[in-house]
Amino acid sequence: MEKTHWVMDYETLSNCFVAVFEEVSSTNRMIFIVHKKANHIAELIKFLEKNISEQEWHVSFNGLSFDSQITEYILKNKTILLESHAEDIAKDIYKQAQKTIERSNTGEFPEYSEKNLSIKQVDVFKLNHWDNAAKRSGLKWIQYSMDWMNIQEMPIHHTTEITTMKEINLIIDYCCNDVKSTKEILHRSSSQVNLRATLTDEYKINLYSASEPKISKELFLHFLSKKLGESKYDLKQLKTNRKEIKVKDILLPYVKFNQPEFKPLLRAYENLIIDPRNIKGAFKFKLKHKNMLTEYGLGGLHGANKNGIYEATEDMIIMSSDVTSFYPNLAIRNGWAPAHLPKDHFCSLYEWFFEERKKIPKKDPKNYVYKIILNSTYGLSIDPTSFLYDAQFGMQITINGQLLLTMLYEMLSEGIPGSIPVMQNTDGLEMMIPKDKKEKYLEICKQWENMTSLELEHEQYKKIFLADVNNYIAVFEDPNKKPKCKGRFEFEDIALHKNKSFLVVRKAVYNYLVYDIPPEKTLTENKNIFDYCAGVKIKGDWGFKQTCVVNQEIVYGDLQNTLRYYITSKGCKIIKVNKTDKREIQLEAGQWMQEVFNKVENKNWEEYSIDESYYLKSIYKEIASVIPKKNNQIEIIYN
Repeated sequence: MEKTHWVMDYETLSNCFVAVFEEVSSTNRMIFIVHKKANHIAELIKFLEKNISEQEWHVSFNGLSFDSQITEYILKNKTILLESHAEDIAKDIYKQAQKTIERSNTGEFPEYSEKNLSIKQVDVFKLNHWDNAAKRSGLKWIQYSMDWMNIQEMPIHHTTEITTMKEINLIIDYCCNDVKSTKEILHRSSSQVNLRATLTDEYKINLYSASEPKISKELFLHFLSKKLGESKYDLKQLKTNRKEIKVKDILLPYVKFNQPEFKPLLRAYENLIIDPRNIKGAFKFKLKHKNMLTEYGLGGLHGANKNGIYEATEDMIIMSSDVTSFYPNLAIRNGWAPAHLPKDHFCSLYEWFFEERKKIPKKDPKNYVYKIILNSTYGLSIDPTSFLYDAQFGMQITINGQLLLTMLYEMLSEGIPGSIPVMQNTDGLEMMIPKDKKEKYLEICKQWENMTSLELEHEQYKKIFLADVNNYIAVFEDPNKKPKCKGRFEFEDIALHKNKSFLVVRKAVYNYLVYDIPPEKTLTENKNIFDYCAGVKIKGDWGFKQTCVVNQEIVYGDLQNTLRYYITSKGCKIIKVNKTDKREIQLEAGQWMQEVFNKVENKNWEEYSIDESYYLKSIYKEIASVIPKKNNQIEIIYN
């Protein structure tokens, strides 16, 4: 962005409107108020018209669905607004805001589509896919995740009648805080914004606010349109709707098992008929072999041996094998395609993405683009709104993928009698084997590759600290590689939509398991207050309140919907209250007290009154989830 572009936010109240803009590349800020005490509507309209004439963009959080709609309303009604009284203008904008929110809440498209907006937009909410059900996050939650100094919600309810400049200044401060945090999100998303700028310029498709699935959908559509000589519009109308999917008809002919434990799995799939409209949770199967329980569903498989430490020794090694681009290659190698698309064209294009990606360095943004195109195609195949929709194509990939991976597991178990399975998931497995059987292991893997036309990538681990299949720490044999942390053991580069509560616990567990550093030492040395904080957001018909003892009296107070807090020896009790039946649930049950920390107060460390006993208890509880104890001694499961 070489021009002057603006990070912005609006606050709409019943009789007051506030707009704040800050330059992307500086701290230059513009503030506009519409209220009977100050009416800047003419200056705001002039500013917006300058944005249009100089092609300046607006950067926002959820601006495509809200702020841009208000901007468009102001521009389209500028003549009337300029002739109206400030109070009437504020009320009109407020009515438009409520109408816009109602449209969004009922799932309607915005009144003004992105392509018809007068001012171009970058919406960091859409870009990061925080509007997706699995990642849904508001600005307050993202502020918490970024360790923002102030995550307080709007101090004045939008229905409140504003009467003083003091109230207006409170609204301005709140709005400025949101703008600054949105600017920080933009900064953290800069590589993604630049990527989208490059793609937009190259393919002439506006992808500035596009999520990864949308990029995948739009670019696949672009290339497919060129390859088939069909218009994008015509391709978008295509999809394959089915009444049922008979799984026996889509299984690869060479899928088979020798050992009795595995045969019921194949029979269950052969007898399965799937309703494409009801895929989620439609199939569940459990299989236990060599002490490892594996669970199967239509989306994939997950299995793990019992929790513990799995450590390589002079006699045993830990192998990890993953299928290269598993889902895309299953379709490519077997010539699968959605039924409404020409198979040859689809598969050749799909393979072209795969082969082109291999030629491009990983640092090149195009490598990443091809990766998301390849990986998103399965998801698009089971999305009824997608032009790739054919649920049978999706099920063909996932079900055969599970069975082929299980065949590899059985082949390795049979071929290496002394093997010990550790984990397996959707695209790979981990297994302990005798050291002198490594060549045999690789030979069996090669047989599987020849049979399936797929490729495996191998790693060797020194140690695995296993809680379960989703939560573990794996230490590579190669000392130059950082240990892999998964699930609740992750503590670095955590995605902003995820919950990073009590990072000090994760860090202490990691230090203890990997480097044998006592948890007490980690706590003593870690003085980062944010690492001691947790985040929580309300769901459903619930609210937060706190109960405190002040001067020997109990004081109650309502709290906002997103909270940051830490455990302290001198705090209050935070309680979840059901607004319907008045049930109450303590956020931290038992003796533990909490301090709400939505606005950071810098203090001497001792003044925070951190209750270290809570954190130590949590650390040792997490360690115990990995390390079974026998007669009060740590037990290493396999070494």
